[in-house]
Amino acid sequence: MRRRVQEDPASIAFAALAEEYRRQGRYDEAVETCHAGLQRHPAYMSARVTLGRALIETGDLDAAREQFETVLRSAPENLAAIRGLAQIHEKQGHSTEMDPHLAEMMRVHTASLAAAAPPPAPVAVPVIDAAPPPPAPTPPATIPFKPRDPRPDPAIAATITRLERFLAAIRHARTA
Repeated sequence: MRRRVQEDPASIAFAALAEEYRRQGRYDEAVETCHAGLQRHPAYMSARVTLGRALIETGDLDAAREQFETVLRSAPENLAAIRGLAQIHEKQGHSTEMDPHLAEMMRVHTASLAAAAPPPAPVAVPVIDAAPPPPAPTPPATIPFKPRDPRPDPAIAATITRLERFLAAIRHARTA
């Protein structure tokens, strides 16, 4: 990957290289690689997140905060940037409540996760000496069921046939 970035300095592969450096604990190299790549690609937000994470590890919390805030101006829902800011607050001994903006972002993100999560399965709890259950409500009027036409749509069938032929040609080309 390093060779690829050296051969083509304009490549966005710098971000993957920097992330690899960061994961290996080579934080200074990650920071240097991100700075060089972001000069050519300043809007590459995942590289800014990598840079922010590496800067946290080097102790440059102000520069890391700047990177995460830049990401959040472009992508307010970016979870990695939100977590990065929370990590900075934690390292500084602050709670997220001290930064109302960060607290609101975390609240919104948590709410969106809760909304996306399936509800927990109901658990049967035995009831002792309980009153009889109320009568079941009357079901609403039902909509008559109309079965789907069993004949396939000719246009869809033709498209599927063409796609299957295309896939077979790809498989044949790969084995040849």
